[in-house]
Parts: sequence; C-alpha cells; structure tokens
Amino acid sequence: MKFWFTKGVWTSKRAREIIQSLSADHIKKIAVIRHAALGDMVLTRAFLVEARKAFPNAKITLSVVSNYMRGCPEDLVDRIHVIHSSGERASLRSKIKRIKELGTQDLIFDLAITNRSMKACLLNKAKLKIGFPYRSIQARLIYDVATCRSDLNFEVNDMLNQLHIFGIKTAYPHVYSMPGTALKRDRPYIVYFSGASTRYKCWPVDHFSALIQRMLSNYPEHDHLVLEGMTDWEKDKVRAILRPLSNVNNVAAITADTVEKTTKLLKGADLLVSNDTGIRHVAIVSGTPTVGIFFVDPYRYWPRYDIHEIALPEVDGPPAVEEVYAMCNKVMSKTKDSTINPQS
Repeated sequence: MKFWFTKGVWTSKRAREIIQSLSADHIKKIAVIRHAALGDMVLTRAFLVEARKAFPNAKITLSVVSNYMRGCPEDLVDRIHVIHSSGERASLRSKIKRIKELGTQDLIFDLAITNRSMKACLLNKAKLKIGFPYRSIQARLIYDVATCRSDLNFEVNDMLNQLHIFGIKTAYPHVYSMPGTALKRDRPYIVYFSGASTRYKCWPVDHFSALIQRMLSNYPEHDHLVLEGMTDWEKDKVRAILRPLSNVNNVAAITADTVEKTTKLLKGADLLVSNDTGIRHVAIVSGTPTVGIFFVDPYRYWPRYDIHEIALPEVDGPPAVEEVYAMCNKVMSKTKDSTINPQS
C-alpha cells in the first residue's frame, strides 16, 4: 500500500514507514469509530460498504456509544463495540475497561472525533490510526494520518477521504445498501417532516401549511403525509400544520415509530420535505429524493445529486415558502420519469 496524495493530508513519520509494509489483502482487523445519533449513524453506511470492498479479508468492528444505537448498521459489520455514555452510571475503571475492549487493530478509522473516540484511539493499539480532526494538535497527538474536514463538504465525502488516501476508488453517487422495502399505498405520496432535534432548526408551522397548500395544486394525485415526530411538541406541530387543511382528503398525519417503519415509509415516497434532521438522512440513504430546509451548515448535509436540493434561509428569517416550493418542483421534475434509484 501507499499514500495517494501530495498535499492537504498530515502523516506522521511512523505512518510513512509503516504504509510500505501494508497490503490491503493482509489487513485483518479494522475498527470504525462512529459516536453519533440516527442521522449521522446511517450516513456511515457508505463508508462501511466501501471499507468492506477495499479490505475483503478484514473483520470490521463498529465502535458506538450506548445512547446512540438507533440506526446502528449492524448488517454491515462483524462486531459492535459499545462504550458507556456520559449519562450511564459506571466507575472510571469500568469505562476504561470497556474502551480497551475495542482491542488491537490493523487500522482504526475515527469518524467521530469526540472526547470518547479520541480516548478509544489512545487506549487501543493499531498499525495506523486515521482521523479528520479540526485541530492540528489533535492530529499530531492522537493519529498517524489526518485528512481534511470541512463544514463546506458533504459529511460522507469527508469520511470517504479516509479511504481515498490509500488509493481506494469509491462509488459516486454513494452506495448505502439500506435494508428495507418500500411502503405500498394506493396513491403516490409525498412526506413532510416538521420536527428536528432542536426547535431552532424547525421551519414555522404556517410555512409548512402554506407549502402543502401549494403542493396540492401541483400534485393533486399524490397523498400529502405529515410524519409525526417522537416528542409531544413535534406532534403538536403536526396538528397545527394540518388544522388549516382539515377539509382536504389527501392530506393526513402518519406515524412511523421505528427506524424500520420510517425507512419503509420513506423508500416508498416520491419526495421528502424536511428540516435538517436525522429523518432526512434516512431518506438520503434510502434513495428517496429530498428537499432540506436549513438554517445553518447546509453544505455539510447536502449530497450533490440531482435528487437532493436545499432551501437556504433569508438574511433576516427562515427560508421562504416560495423558495422551498421551487426546490420541490425542481426535484420532482428531475425524478418524475426516473426509475433508477442511484443510492440504494
């Protein structure tokens, strides 16, 4: 093996010496550290798919945190390593012991760069430790190889760069191999999701109502389904969105309370319109066209495929209804006659 770059990547002297003695076929153990909630977790699938192809003889371990297990891609790895969350009661000795259970690896890829993930790198041995820390001091203290990471890049691209340094060719559009089948309904449908991890990421209720009213005119043959969130305040938002549309037959709320049900619903949808949230990421890995409504960091979670668009905020307020509506029409026009799912 060798490193395939001239600039923009930091490597230690040790890494430059070791790389010459490594062979992809001889890599037997790989650890991938990903401490993240549902949305970021499912995006990791693209990295795992490519790592499996690149290192066919390797046993892959995915290291996660106990409170971030939802959407964990167990189908793509050989072993799950779970460490304690900050809210889990355990002695320091027990926490260290659990972290060390990751064990000696040939390669460790840190796709998290959190305090816990860096401890996992420090407390376990590997021939090479690869990460993408924002700070150069972290690269030099913890990793053998540090690739670039930017909020201006789609997160999956930055993850895959940790494979690109070895000359590994990865698929584009990305391949996620998300399991599950599409929901079958009598009519085609569009899904709207108004919730988010925090309230400041939520588009106003009246904007959603106005958007659905506009979409009804353009897509009367579709059912327009508003997906309920997990919390009471998210469910209250759905009721408020539907109130002005109570007399419309093809508008309704819908519930999907597991990752499997959500995936099934989204795989069957012609479009998801959503705030910046994990639900949108599930749609992305399911190959479903999306329109994302953003308030901050839009580029980090915007895949540059034809079936995905984003609406950016105005200078003094949230994205306008007209902007989101235009993006919906743009995506629908591109996918209307397509029978190809580029990300399945």
